[in-house]
Amino acid sequence: MVKNMASAGLRLDKKDKEIITLLNENSSISQDTIAMKINLSQPSVAMRLKKLKDIGAIVNVYGMNPLKMGLYLAKIDVVTNNTTKILNMFRDCPYFLNGFIVSGKSNLSLFFVGEDVATLEAIVDGHLRPNKEIQNVEFNIIIGVAKDLILPVKMNIKRDDSPPCGIGITCKDCSIYGNRCLGCPVTGHYKGFLW
Repeated sequence: MVKNMASAGLRLDKKDKEIITLLNENSSISQDTIAMKINLSQPSVAMRLKKLKDIGAIVNVYGMNPLKMGLYLAKIDVVTNNTTKILNMFRDCPYFLNGFIVSGKSNLSLFFVGEDVATLEAIVDGHLRPNKEIQNVEFNIIIGVAKDLILPVKMNIKRDDSPPCGIGITCKDCSIYGNRCLGCPVTGHYKGFLW
């Protein structure tokens, strides 16, 4: 289980918060510019940045904005009696962005990216709805965001004969493949343009 910052004893002072805010506004801002804006020396900013990185308060993440790239982003809310098993099932799936164990009506939220809605629906219909450990699935396509959304997408796919989700069949043996689904980039039966 991940500790939250308060329970880990993390204390951010005003200058730390100002640095984080400046980085959030412009991730390529220089240390000299940060120093000038918050009235610290550049070496002090460098030390604070190192500390913030070491404790995990800031992280460099590179990715793409799926909506600007013409991709579809799906949010799938799930009720399951085994959140860990479902998360692990998709851990190495190229379409899978992230998953969250949540409170409320559903106990798991999964995020997927793809070139078309039909493939994302095929993931839900082929992998989630038939799963005996899942009681309910709600499928939604995100159509807009308040701020730019940069997400890490797995681009360098290692080929394998077996799909990473462990579904037990390959794309060529799946009734959804070719009809609705672009296929799995891992198995080499992929017909899309992203991977």
